[in-house]
Amino acid sequence: MNGKQQKDLWQAVQIGLIMVAIFIIMAPIVWIFLAAFKSHVDVYQLKLFFRPTLSNFETVFQEPFNLGSKLFNSSFVAFVTVALAIPIATMAAYSFSRFRLFGENAMLVTILATQFVPAVVIILPFFVMFRDLGLLDTRVGLILVNLAIVMPFAIWMIKGFIDGIPVETEEAAMVDGSSRLQVIRNIVLPMAAPGLLTAGIFCFIIAWNEFLFALILTNKHALTLPVGLALFKAEEGDLWNLLSAAGIIIMVPMFVMALAIRKYFVQGLTMGAVR
Repeated sequence: MNGKQQKDLWQAVQIGLIMVAIFIIMAPIVWIFLAAFKSHVDVYQLKLFFRPTLSNFETVFQEPFNLGSKLFNSSFVAFVTVALAIPIATMAAYSFSRFRLFGENAMLVTILATQFVPAVVIILPFFVMFRDLGLLDTRVGLILVNLAIVMPFAIWMIKGFIDGIPVETEEAAMVDGSSRLQVIRNIVLPMAAPGLLTAGIFCFIIAWNEFLFALILTNKHALTLPVGLALFKAEEGDLWNLLSAAGIIIMVPMFVMALAIRKYFVQGLTMGAVR
């Protein structure tokens, strides 16, 4: 076997592995998509041709499932979490990037270390604290928890983007008479915008998909979509057709967001990687 044949064989192997990976990733998504349009009887049968129905999407918004309220809770909590986390994380990241702070390394390591603490370890302190503060089963409580989850991640990510902005650019603007706040507003934020958007995307995804804290800290009024999926049960077992319809509703915002901002997303990842 000569060199060209070996190269062609290796390319064929690579293509085969890629196709296998695509199948493994897409097969569950395709199954969920098809099951969302099947009746309760058809969902247990492996057939590609069936009479589609939209009744599943109507049923999930009716009693006793009430997916509409859970959709509102998830959207509200995720958007408010991002709206609060990104400005705060940006200020913290800029301070770490541009100023020499006492105990800076210890603070950064501590912030990073919080990401390695299992959620199940800290769920009980949150529960006791929120119980005493009257924040159990409230959207405010979920927002505070999500902020605690996403803030360390956002600070580290945004700091990497700000580190990539030349300090000389800011110094030149300050020599020309700009204040620190003007420099941040007119130079740092526009140049770091792709990075901020990237961090915001990840924070939104984390808050949107958060399950454990929402499961323990909510009961009725602040239930989110991931927790709501556990309610799709009946005497005959799991209602897979309704679960699939609800799963599609959960996934659609992620796909739409990814398509709408894919250019800025790649730009932000590149900016954070090359510095």
